[in-house]
Order: sequence, then structure tokens, then C-alpha cells
Amino acid sequence: MKSLSERDQKHLWHPLTQHKLHPKMLGIVKAKGAVLFDEHGKEYIDGISSWYTSVYGHCNDAIIAKVYAQMQQLDQVVFSGFTHEPAIALSEALISLLPENQEKLFFSDNGSTATEIGIKMALQYHHNLGKKRSVLMAFEDGFHGDTFGAMSVSSLSVYNGPFEDYFIDVKRITVPTDDNIGSLLHELENTIDLDAIAGFIYEPLVQGAAAMKMHKAEHLEKILKVIKSHGVLAIADEVMTGFGKTGRHFASDYMEVKPDIICMSKALTAGMLPMAVTSCTQEVYDAFYSDDIAKGLFHGHTYTANPLACAAALAGIALLRSEEIQKNIGQIIQWHQEFDAEIKDHPKVTATRQTGIIYALDLNIVMERYGNVRDKLFQHFMDAGVFLRPLGNTIYISAPYITTKDQMQKIYDSIREVLEKF
Repeated sequence: MKSLSERDQKHLWHPLTQHKLHPKMLGIVKAKGAVLFDEHGKEYIDGISSWYTSVYGHCNDAIIAKVYAQMQQLDQVVFSGFTHEPAIALSEALISLLPENQEKLFFSDNGSTATEIGIKMALQYHHNLGKKRSVLMAFEDGFHGDTFGAMSVSSLSVYNGPFEDYFIDVKRITVPTDDNIGSLLHELENTIDLDAIAGFIYEPLVQGAAAMKMHKAEHLEKILKVIKSHGVLAIADEVMTGFGKTGRHFASDYMEVKPDIICMSKALTAGMLPMAVTSCTQEVYDAFYSDDIAKGLFHGHTYTANPLACAAALAGIALLRSEEIQKNIGQIIQWHQEFDAEIKDHPKVTATRQTGIIYALDLNIVMERYGNVRDKLFQHFMDAGVFLRPLGNTIYISAPYITTKDQMQKIYDSIREVLEKF
């Protein structure tokens, strides 16, 4: 019988893959806790929570039980004209978890659609109020997804190249640092027409696809104060950072100035099922609340607020709030700090950074984001039984909260080997 890898090649087209260069995919047959199992029986510690989703571990028994119970009661129903208990319960749980100014939730399917909806909310908000604001603002090197609005506000050309001529109008600003924050604030106050900008979309504290590029909460807060004083809506893309990864429930919790709109997905359903949420303030919602049907937000997805996904999200939130998971998050933060103290001055390391359980280091090696050297680095980790996915010369860790100390040490050991071999 042919292997999964062989059968895969006949019909499947994988994301972020040039199949002529990389024709073979590894068949994964099982996952449990922080471990993936391939079709040959080899195990891999999932050091990135399968793209930041399975933060409570794969096939978590508590989540499985809740989803199993729900699928015997209600599996799917249209969310236009109907509602159901899982969605209502999830709305109540999320609002109690989110920053205090968030009041309304709009469900969709994935991170890209969460940000797409946030962008549409911001543009239509001003349109409904009779204001001409058709420009968006975003950080350089940001990534917000693969749908057209999300691509427009992203600036990683490796993803966007063929489509850039069709994008909506976006003004980009540099990511704040200690050195540039003064000039950046001056630019916002004096050289950018903020009265023409509908919304500012940003990844708070950590830019994931930009190789875990990090900035300070105090700097971001200063930017938010300026843009909000000009009526610009603040759109926090917490698709990657949300649900505990920064050490708090949301990265926005580190700032007093809260976003008007928050985009969520990934760890929302703990990797069990696809779902996304875009939340907003009462003020944003009120701009759509009208006797004029055209002022409504006419956006919808077939699986909006799918009851099974809602059940998974509810179970995940219960785990996030548990004493055990909060303790685990604290332990991982401490383990990263100890590892960083050991390797940050290594000659092969040019920089390290950490926010919560997210840890990243830059190697003193010149390589392309997707190239032969990077591929060799990736294969080194897989051979060591560790699933890490380097972004160019950046190695990052975003492991499940249930990762044991021995498992994390194996991740660290695989990185130590890189520092000696490459």
C-alpha cells in the first residue's frame, strides 16, 4: 500500500509550498498532548502549537468531551435568523475575558476573515456616519491574512506580490522602537492626514510572520492615543497573540488604551475546529444599527458560530482560566528566560526576544526566508524529533501550555545543536 506521502502527491495542493521544489509532505497519523506522530512511528514535539492553535495540547480530553456532547445535540444551523446556546454562552465567556470596552461579537471562520471583517467594520463605520475615510494604516512588515483586505494591510511581499496592484489604499508606518518613537509620533501628528484614515490595524506587541518582531506596549500605547484622538479606529489583530500567549489573556491587556475592534482565531478553538471572532465596542456597533437596511454589515459565512466550534472554544476558555494552565504559562515563561540567559551571548546568536511564552532568536547566518539553508535548519529539527518552523534565520518557540519540562528541554537541546553545527 502506498504511504500517505505518496498518495498526497496525486491531488493535493498545500499552502505556502512550491511543489516542484518540495513535492513530499510528511504524513501525520496521530497527535496527543504536545506530540505529533508520523506514519513511520516517529514522534515530534510540536514546538509551535501547530501554527499557534493547539495551546492546551492536541486531542485534549476536556475539549473532546465538550465537542462530543454538543455534536449529539446540535451540529450546525444557519446563524442568520437563528441562534443557539453554545454561541450565546461563548459570547458571555468571551466578553468577560476581553478588554472591558468590547461589547459585540461577529463570528466567522479563520484569522484572515476575522481581520477582513475588522477592516470592513472600520471602513463602513465611517461610511455610515457620512464621513469620507477610505485609507487604512498599518505597520511595516505586518501580516494580517490572505484574503484581499487582509493582504492589502499586510506588507510581506512574498505572500502578496502578484496581487498588490489590486489592493485598497494603505499608509504604512514603522514599528516603534526606543530610537524612533519620537519621530514616529511627530510623523503621525504632523505629516500623516489622520482625518482621511478609517482604521489602524496592528499586531499588538508581536508581529508573528515578521519573524516574531516585538515592540513595547508603552510605545504602541502612545501611537493609539494619537490615532484615536483623530477618530481613527484601532483594530487589534490578536489572531496569533490572543488567549494567553503574551502572558495575559490578550496582548491588548498590557495597555490602558484599548482597541475599538479585536480580531481573534487560532487558539480560540484550541486547534480543534476552525472559527474566528471579530469583536467591537458598542460605539462601532451603533453606527450599523439603523432603520436603513443598507447600513447593516452584510457579511456572512456558512459555518458562522458553528455549535461544535463554539463548544470547543468554551472548553478552551475554561482551561485558559484554570489555575493549572496559568501556572504552566508562568513556568514556560521562566524556562525561556533561563534558556535565554544561557544562549543570548553565543557568537552564532545576533538577537533574542521574548513576550510571554513566545521566544525567538536570530542566527548569525545569512539565509532566505524560504531557501536551502532554511530547509536544512528545518530538517535538523525534524531529525531531532522537534517541530519548529524557522522564519529565515529566526528560530521561534510557541509551544503548547501543557509542554513538560523534559519536552521543552528537548526543544532547547535541538537549538543548542544548531548553534554548534551550523
